[in-house]
Amino acid sequence: MTYLTGGPRSAPDLARDVFGMRNAPDAVAARLAVALLGADARVYQLPDSSWAMVPAGVSSPLIEECAFAVVDVETTGAGPRHHDRITEIAVVIVQGERIETVFDTLVNPERPIAPIAAALTNITNDMVKDAPTFAEVSDEVLRVLAGRVFVAHNARFDWGLVAGELRRTRGFELTGPQVCTVRLSRRLVADIDSYALGSMAHHFGLENPARHRAAGDAVVTARLLHRLLPRARERGVRTLRDLEQLLATTVRSKKRRRTGGRRS
Repeated sequence: MTYLTGGPRSAPDLARDVFGMRNAPDAVAARLAVALLGADARVYQLPDSSWAMVPAGVSSPLIEECAFAVVDVETTGAGPRHHDRITEIAVVIVQGERIETVFDTLVNPERPIAPIAAALTNITNDMVKDAPTFAEVSDEVLRVLAGRVFVAHNARFDWGLVAGELRRTRGFELTGPQVCTVRLSRRLVADIDSYALGSMAHHFGLENPARHRAAGDAVVTARLLHRLLPRARERGVRTLRDLEQLLATTVRSKKRRRTGGRRS
């Protein structure tokens, strides 16, 4: 990692100086950078997609330096335990004041969509029959996730599906920090009956014209995260490690409706 101690480096720089590839296409350089640095906690990715070391003396990147990849997926059924596949995926980047959708696509799941899922998402078999398979978009998924903190509303659900697809199509084990906005909401928002995404959106006045579609839910989750992070700072959260410790704390149980597998 001494190469990065001199300052941030772009993916083409890494391809040229580390791999000896002077004229690597940008897409190839980005994939090489992901393979080399994507799971390394000592580095992080800047808004311009260059790579940098976590500052010396800082055990964890500051929250304002973190790039959060907010993910939402729709599936053929109820979740990974039922061997379902992804039918749609969206990724929205949150970093500082930036909230930007960087990836959004339908996915051909290579199996029928259950009627209950089609009724919920309005994604039909006809809509996905000509869409790319997950194998065809896996490089782009890895690119937008690399060097970023994985965020989702009920992160275990989305992480499990994305990790399963990457394992199936690429033999790649997804690693890295996760933030669940359900858990974060429970720690930072009191006096609310439900922490489902719709309830949290209503609580904060966040509109979602594309409910139960990946892009709509990912954008609302990103805006929710953007509202929650200042509350976390009021609790003394300054670094990613602080945020992870906050998420690890237990919350006194009270009567509330569970969110379940999906983010209703």
